[in-house]
Amino acid sequence: MAKEIFLCAINNILSGNCSEDCAFCTQSVKHKAQISRYKVKPIEQIIQEAKEAKANGAVGYCLVTAGKGLDDKKTQIVAKIAYELKKELNNFNLIACNGTASLEQLKYLKEHGVDSYNHNLESSKEYYSKICTTHTWQERYNTVQNAKEAGLKVCSGGIFGMGESGKDRDSLIDSIASLNPHSIPINFFVPNPSLPITSTNIRYKEALDIIKKVKEKIPNARIMVAGGREQLFTTTKEEQEMFNAGASSIVIGNYLTVKGLNPQTDRDRLKELGYKIATNCHAK
Repeated sequence: MAKEIFLCAINNILSGNCSEDCAFCTQSVKHKAQISRYKVKPIEQIIQEAKEAKANGAVGYCLVTAGKGLDDKKTQIVAKIAYELKKELNNFNLIACNGTASLEQLKYLKEHGVDSYNHNLESSKEYYSKICTTHTWQERYNTVQNAKEAGLKVCSGGIFGMGESGKDRDSLIDSIASLNPHSIPINFFVPNPSLPITSTNIRYKEALDIIKKVKEKIPNARIMVAGGREQLFTTTKEEQEMFNAGASSIVIGNYLTVKGLNPQTDRDRLKELGYKIATNCHAK
């Protein structure tokens, strides 16, 4: 039986207005990156983009907002969008990715149609202060715990290649494992000239080893290769090795501030490799 690959799409519904200083993120206003910055997209546009993502095979759809986390206003906005999306689209795992959040805020999102909450630990607890000084790693960890307590499926991973050591990578994987997430987005850092981190220390073989380690450590989680996939896994053979290592999900289309591949390109490659594209996010 052909292995199923789960496709996920993301929508940056509020972009580029973040006051945090995360050294890996172009959405921070402190770095002055040349990206699109805008307030919340109209609901009609978000719904149309969600329909397009579903038509392209996405079974997961993530609503992302720039900024440290949720406040009352942003919680209301995301909840309203989620509610309207769920009226329009069935059989669609709706994910919110809105930064740090309280238990009450996350319960409210769940009540309005959000199925999963994505909040990445990004790096090890030991390394995090080297890449962000405006909030702590512990706040991130606590948010994921809040999401679990709220009854949401948890999507939590990190970014590799930001100058961290092998020990840091192992520490991050151990921390992710302690949360027992439903899915784990693995990102590989892509340098941008505006960012304080000017280069990456991740290569293809290391990326494969990380995927294998995560799969061995957390065998029941769904591993999604997200940012940096196009830069590290450039051939069909390399992408097959990525799936053989334990990945079973990818992001299709554009990322937050970076263009991705045309979704049809990914679909064609998956077909060429003999994989089946999942039609239900809850499939095994």
